[in-house]
Amino acid sequence: MRRKNYRWQEWQPGFPMSIDATRHKDLPRDVQFDSEKGADFVLNYSKAIENLFVNQFMHMFQTSWTDFADFEKIFVRIKNTISEYVMQHWKEDFMFGYQFLNGCNPVMIKKCTKLPDKFPVTNEMVSVSLERELTLEQEVEAGNIYIVDYEDLEGISPNCTDPCTLQYLAAPICLLYKNVQNKIMPIAIQLRQTPGKDNPIFLPTDGQYDWLLAKIWVRSSDFHYHQNVTHLLRTHLITEVFAIAMYRQLPAVHPVYKLLIPHVRFTIAINTKAREQLICECGIFDKANATGGGGHVQMIQKSMKNLTFRSLCFPDMIKARGMDNKEEVPSYFYRDDGYQVWEATKSFVSDVVRFYYTSDEMLQEDVEIQAFIKDVCSFGMQDYDYCEFPKSLKSREELVEYLSVIVFTASAQHAAVNFGQYDWCSWIPNSPSTMRMPPPSQKGWATVDLIMNSLPDRGRSSWHLGAVWALSQYQDNELLLGTYPDEHFIEKSVKTAMEKFRKQLAEITSTIKKRNEGKKLPYYNMSPDKIPNSVAV
Repeated sequence: MRRKNYRWQEWQPGFPMSIDATRHKDLPRDVQFDSEKGADFVLNYSKAIENLFVNQFMHMFQTSWTDFADFEKIFVRIKNTISEYVMQHWKEDFMFGYQFLNGCNPVMIKKCTKLPDKFPVTNEMVSVSLERELTLEQEVEAGNIYIVDYEDLEGISPNCTDPCTLQYLAAPICLLYKNVQNKIMPIAIQLRQTPGKDNPIFLPTDGQYDWLLAKIWVRSSDFHYHQNVTHLLRTHLITEVFAIAMYRQLPAVHPVYKLLIPHVRFTIAINTKAREQLICECGIFDKANATGGGGHVQMIQKSMKNLTFRSLCFPDMIKARGMDNKEEVPSYFYRDDGYQVWEATKSFVSDVVRFYYTSDEMLQEDVEIQAFIKDVCSFGMQDYDYCEFPKSLKSREELVEYLSVIVFTASAQHAAVNFGQYDWCSWIPNSPSTMRMPPPSQKGWATVDLIMNSLPDRGRSSWHLGAVWALSQYQDNELLLGTYPDEHFIEKSVKTAMEKFRKQLAEITSTIKKRNEGKKLPYYNMSPDKIPNSVAV
């Protein structure tokens, strides 16, 4: 019966599979929102726009702001918050570099072990930025050079749904340097993937507006990657795959069903609502984003190639980017807090798994759990070879890791990349959702006017602000990681494991609180007291 109600459907070719339902009201009652109003994007965005007092700019499409200070007309100044700090310091190189570690897309930065041929930065270009009396090659060898590459944006069609406004995308590469104070600083930016005369490498020694515009282009590209890949694909859509397979293959009495049910609450519903109102043709996403109008679909199709199972395991994902050494990069709080939450989650999952499965053989013979794993791989991920999702599980250790990935992705990873959006994206020049002029192909062109005509117009800025505000709100009845009010488990051992989990999470929260004390830029997106159990917004 469940398999009849929860059917797979391919919403777009090359996407992970989703639920076969066009509208929220077509969903099985079990997975609908309590009140559909709460998840109405159109309503929430309109409310946000009203609350933020930006109504008067809503319809001012095509009208540029006059200068950077003009953006303050729609900026809600909340004293001593990250967003205000961003507004004050967004032009500074340290702030640009810091966001790769602890902004709302802290998953792009990689250690650079060899400069790619497509990014021909020379020692002469950057020597003035290097502080250790080493050449660029020696700095690379010493492990002080990092790189961010937005190659997935190459060839993506920009939004052309509004004939009055041309919109543009770029696929930049950015070289970063860890200076003697352990700050990550940008030292070179190339805005397109193929080197050439009309694709200069911008440097901090260039004219101030050339360098600022190059950084703005990187920030805009980061916004697109964050929204489409880090957030939509790698938390929302992937969690829906696990949720559908769970409903299809596991009976409600199965311990793994009981373990996962709080972590998939409302995920199918919020994603269905998003397909209905947000990312559909002519949806809200088209209004203010350069990847609207189909570019977002192309991006996800392209980024699916890198969505391997191992890339969802938090420690593997950090290690694969060469970012796992705490001494080398000491202020990577996303990594440090993430490790702690991952370990606590894994320890809890392990306690539950080992209570119900006393041997690996028991797991191998559990046809329901094996059907669940197979459904995720063969249907949810459409058996794409490059995804490397397991088709079956042989050991309890593998099951612990698999379930930890589901719980962590739906809770901590989603929180880390979702709830910081207002902090980092509300000051529009720091995170433009679209650019209205092409990326510069020469140095010496940039002026304040060119930058203003490139940044989002007044109407698009207002829509963008409403979106990041609405997405950053917690639900009224939010259930945080570690809270299990529905008594699915009755066994004493499991209740003890839950209690231990809650205690560990409380300790992590208090460690993070202590570390953040007195910091101008506190990092709390991975703090357990701010991590909802599931993807529900």
